[in-house]
Amino acid sequence: MLARRTMTQTATTQTPAPSADPVLAGFRSSIDNIDAALIHMLAERFRITQAVGAYKAQKDLPASDPGREERQIARLRKLAEDAHLDPDFGEKFLRFIIDEVIRHHEQAKNAG
Repeated sequence: MLARRTMTQTATTQTPAPSADPVLAGFRSSIDNIDAALIHMLAERFRITQAVGAYKAQKDLPASDPGREERQIARLRKLAEDAHLDPDFGEKFLRFIIDEVIRHHEQAKNAG
């Protein structure tokens, strides 16, 4: 019976098929590097927010902070605009992350 690979194992053991077009291959290589950096940055962000969740649980603080969330969304919308990225997309992306962090914080609070 074959063992199932995790997403991490698949990503690190499989390389994309090479492109016959060197320009396209160069673009794709850059995209692959950026995707890898994004994953590592998200992993680091979640390591920190897990520590925040544990701290909040220990201090009996609420899992979410709507005021901070609003400030972060406004700040990142401005950063997106400055970077010529659709601020609505930036907000959706951040909201997805915030919602996941809150879910983790609620789990930490319920586990305590």
